[in-house]
Amino acid sequence: MKICILKELAPAERRVAGTPETVKKFVGLGAEVAVEAGAGLTAAIADADYAAMGATVGTREAALAGADIILGVQGPEPASLAGAKPGAWIVAGLNPFVERARVDAYAAAGFEALAMEFMPRITRAQSMDILSSQSNLSGYKAVLDAAHEYGRAFPMMMTAAGTVSPAKAFIMGVGVAGLQAIATAKRLGAQVSATDVRSATKEQIESLGAKAIFVESVAGIEGEGKGGYATEMSEDYQKAQAELVSGHIAKQDIVITTALIPGKPAPRLISDAQIASMRPGSVIVDLAVEQGGNVEGAVLGEVVERHGVKIIGHKNVPSRLAADASALFARNLYNFLSAFWNKEQNAPVLDAEIGDAIRITRGGKVVSERLLESTGVTQ
Repeated sequence: MKICILKELAPAERRVAGTPETVKKFVGLGAEVAVEAGAGLTAAIADADYAAMGATVGTREAALAGADIILGVQGPEPASLAGAKPGAWIVAGLNPFVERARVDAYAAAGFEALAMEFMPRITRAQSMDILSSQSNLSGYKAVLDAAHEYGRAFPMMMTAAGTVSPAKAFIMGVGVAGLQAIATAKRLGAQVSATDVRSATKEQIESLGAKAIFVESVAGIEGEGKGGYATEMSEDYQKAQAELVSGHIAKQDIVITTALIPGKPAPRLISDAQIASMRPGSVIVDLAVEQGGNVEGAVLGEVVERHGVKIIGHKNVPSRLAADASALFARNLYNFLSAFWNKEQNAPVLDAEIGDAIRITRGGKVVSERLLESTGVTQ
């Protein structure tokens, strides 16, 4: 069993899918591990660190040759996999809803593509969940990015020259990223409030010491949607939420939006008129900008200014913390493969619950029902 760890070729991708820690563990399972030279440099990992843990470090072609499993952070372009054998597993974040053409190319090449972001949110798969591990870091980094652009202090400061008032931070969307943003903003001393369409998150918000801002007149989601995510809300709820947010957002210094709906454009949470109501010098961080954005006027990969308010739209936020993000991502991949490792076959053997959930291509076809139903495109 040969496992290949490739250098990421996507623009601005600094993470790597394997670390010396996980290489050592894979070798301990009995696998051969090959690493493309320079794969970990942008995540502060030297080639020698991989070699010291038992990996073979060499060219991309040498790493791919005979590989049974190809690990990646983002799905590698099919053209970059020349020499890989048909039937090899591609285990990565594949973004299948957006990259359907790439998925089709994997099928045509005979690869078995496993989309790690399709990992079901069940108890035994928590340690394999790349979305949670990376979103945690995104929520943390979003607050730091906001603090950098804000230009004022976050905590209340009492000095001989007078008192500095604390920043007011509002978190919209209380998933993994939102909860970490709340915790980080609180640690920095801000007055924090938060909202979500899922009423079950109110207790989570308050447990972190933040103020919960919820629509009371119209019912929200009593819990969570499929897979632990929020789902689209009724028009009545959206209208009521917009009115509530409009009154609250005008008083905020920092707003961080995190709302995503799998397979669909990010819901619009903040309008241009709401931005205009905020004080000049305020900051908005849109963590959903790569899926269309929660904020009107947010620009992917840029920090723009509207009505005196800065809107941060950094792409690939976890990659901005490449070393830690790589360590967590690599552990997710190891936890996944090792959980199904069959000692007799010296290879992972997937079960139906998780295997069918994340398997995108097999036997020359796209086999993911979730993907086929969402895109309406079949093989």
